[in-house]
Amino acid sequence: MTKNSLFIELFGNSPTIRILDFLLTERELDFSISDMARNSAIGRATLYRIWEQLIKNKIIIPTRIIGKSKLYKLNLNNQKIKKLIEIDDMLILEELRSKAEKPKPKIKVTV
Repeated sequence: MTKNSLFIELFGNSPTIRILDFLLTERELDFSISDMARNSAIGRATLYRIWEQLIKNKIIIPTRIIGKSKLYKLNLNNQKIKKLIEIDDMLILEELRSKAEKPKPKIKVTV
């Protein structure tokens, strides 16, 4: 079992949050619906259930068509997404700072 991201720990482990977490992590790339479902560890049927809300709220936007696949990415121009990016980045920075501040264990060398 993999450890949940800081974003999922903060906002909960729902399918929408899992999709947002994945897209925030890979924010510059575009994906097919199948790729989003697989990488978010949710079923395609579950993704299709929330798909209209993601499109209606302009969370994701279509980017291009490759063959029969339509690709989508996170809408980086959406003000709500900009705030989520700030939160995600802040969580990561806080985690890095806390790990950097932890005292390192001392190694005893005996001769």
